[in-house]
Amino acid sequence: MTCRDSPRAPDQLFSSPLSLPGMAQNKYSHLSAAGTDQCSPPLGISTMKLFTGLILCSLVLGVHSQWMSFFGEAYEGAKDMWRAYQDMKEANYKGADKYFHARGNYDAAQRGPGGAWAAKVISNARETIQGITDPLFKGMTRDQVREDSKADQAANEWGRSGKDPNHFRPAGLPNKY
Repeated sequence: MTCRDSPRAPDQLFSSPLSLPGMAQNKYSHLSAAGTDQCSPPLGISTMKLFTGLILCSLVLGVHSQWMSFFGEAYEGAKDMWRAYQDMKEANYKGADKYFHARGNYDAAQRGPGGAWAAKVISNARETIQGITDPLFKGMTRDQVREDSKADQAANEWGRSGKDPNHFRPAGLPNKY
């Protein structure tokens, strides 16, 4: 009786690969590690599956930890942006908004890729909202809104790129900020 003629246990019914005409058969299907006539594959094939599984699991866990790091950076970056906004409101200093834009983006981007992503998303959302609210509540024209948004976005990008936000710091702004 050969390996192909022997009845299989229920757990082995679906464990072998599909064999189609013209496909090569596993040449080790009838040998054991000791070379006797049995139906189990040599030790090397199961070991290879084990190592492949371990490698895949470690990759998944590594990617998982990178995503967790990204989200942590994004959260902290969002807090940096909020802190800069609160400081801008507290300072209430004419001409300082570009400085606070640059500082919030700078602080967030220093956290890493997640922080830079959060800074960009928050900055773009804020400019979009201001494009709607400024004409209504501040009486600005569309051209004025467009120019202000362009200047704000330049300050945002300046900060995100790692450049010193003090470039936009107005004279007389208290050192607290």
